This record gives sequence, C-alpha cells and structure tokens, in this order.
Amino acid sequence: MSKVLITGKTKLLGVIGHPVEHSRSPLMHNAALAHLKLDYVYLPFPIAPENLEIAIAGFAAIGVVGFSVTIPHKQAIIPLLSEITPLAQTIGAVNTVSRQNNKWVGTNTDIEGFIAPLQTTYKQDWSQKVAIILGNGGAARAVVAGCHQLGFAKIHVVGRNVQRLQEFRNSWSNSPISENLQVDQWEELSKLIPQANLLVNTTPIGMYPKVDESPLSVEEITNLPTGAIAYDLIYIPKPTQFLEQAEKQGVIAIDGLEMLVQQGVAALKIWLQQETVPVEVMRQALREDLGLG
Repeated sequence: MSKVLITGKTKLLGVIGHPVEHSRSPLMHNAALAHLKLDYVYLPFPIAPENLEIAIAGFAAIGVVGFSVTIPHKQAIIPLLSEITPLAQTIGAVNTVSRQNNKWVGTNTDIEGFIAPLQTTYKQDWSQKVAIILGNGGAARAVVAGCHQLGFAKIHVVGRNVQRLQEFRNSWSNSPISENLQVDQWEELSKLIPQANLLVNTTPIGMYPKVDESPLSVEEITNLPTGAIAYDLIYIPKPTQFLEQAEKQGVIAIDGLEMLVQQGVAALKIWLQQETVPVEVMRQALREDLGLG
C-alpha cells in the first residue's frame, strides 16, 4: 500500500463516541478514501458526554468536513446542530453530521443501512408482511422507520420494560408510523413469532460480553415460519447464537455487517458530495479485519 501523507491540506472526517476505540468505521472509510486517492483522513474521536458541546465547536473551528455519531451521543447531539433532516427528526437520533454553509447538519443513515439488504438481495413485497423487533432503544427506532418505509403491514416492538415501551409508542403518536405500530411485552413473544416474516434483534444480547446468549430460546426460534428472515444488528461474533439457531431452522439470516457498510456508504456520499463510493472496498476492509477474508 502506498504511504498516506497527512499534511495541513488533508481534510478531516471522523467518528465521535464514548468509548470509540472499538469502532470499525475508520478502517472502512480510510480504505475507501485511499482507493479514491483523496486527501482525507477519518479519525476516531473519544468524546465524553460532558465535552460534547465544546468538541463540536472545536470541530467547526478546525474545519472538520463531517463525522459519524455513535453511542452515547446520537440523541444528545441534536440540540447542538443547526438543522436536522426530517428522517433524523422522525427517529429522534442522528448518526451522520456534515458541515454545510458553515452550519452543522444532522441526518440518520442507519435506516438506509438497515433496509439495504431487504431492498436488494431479499427484495419482496412487504405490504402483507409482519415485522417483529426485539428491543426498544435507539437502534429499534431506525428499524421501525425502515420497516415503515418498506411498507410492512404490521410492526411489533417487543420489550421488557412496560414504561419504556409506552414511551416508545407515544413518541410516534404524531407520525403516520403509529398506525401500523404495536408494542408488546416480552411474554407475548411466543404468540407473535409464528406470524413473523421478519424478526430483528436490536438488543445487545449476543454481543460481547454476552456472546453465548441469544434474545430467544431455541424453542421460540423453531416457531418461526418457513421463509422468514432473522436479522441481527450485531456483526461480531459472526454468526451470533441467535442467527446460528435461525439458520439451523432453515430461516434466512442477515447480520449487522451489511448495515454497517451501507450506513457508511450513505454517510460518505454526503460528506464527499458524490453519488458513488467504493462499496466493495469498504465491505472487504471490514471482512478482512474480522478474519472473514
């Protein structure tokens, strides 16, 4: 690989989070930038919540072109931005910020990332289908909006905390999404699973350090209908227990790697203001890093 020279002219991109050391985004974006022979660099910035406001002001001062936003800043950053897109407003979370006309503009490319495989590889008519979403945090919000965009007839969100479920439900009350949305307690799952055409895990169960766990029991997964899709937003380990069990069941399994790639692709297009970016280079950089060749 040719040596990358960082100079005073090099444009800055990055990702903010706390912690952020584990982020795979720099790897994926820097591979794309090198491939495009652009004088840009994408850096991880660990920013503690109490430093968020001052950090964003600093970014403006040093001319940062744009940045990704990860946990715990996706909602906290909203009041610090001049503008947020209707999509990000609907979700109530921002994962991509760009500098436009000396202002910070926030959007959310997680939806695009999530629906990409469902619009291409597994494309079908979703209008008579049922989606069941496990968890009701920030990631679940992007998934709900994505399922609505795909046209699902029914979207069930399943959680354990009754109050949080109710708050989740109420937060969509002014949106057309509320018509197809239903929240259910975890105890209802066994009744819902046989109806699921798409089952999405947005919980951290199955991710480090809970790699040996699954949000569902083997018995519950065996009740998934033939032809259903199990989708886990987690991409390490590959496969998660949840997807391994689903595959044994003969169900289509999708992990979070493609979502990570596609939300990154959408973000890079915004920052570089260009229609095409090297998707395959980004995907391959992640696959090699994860030892998948």
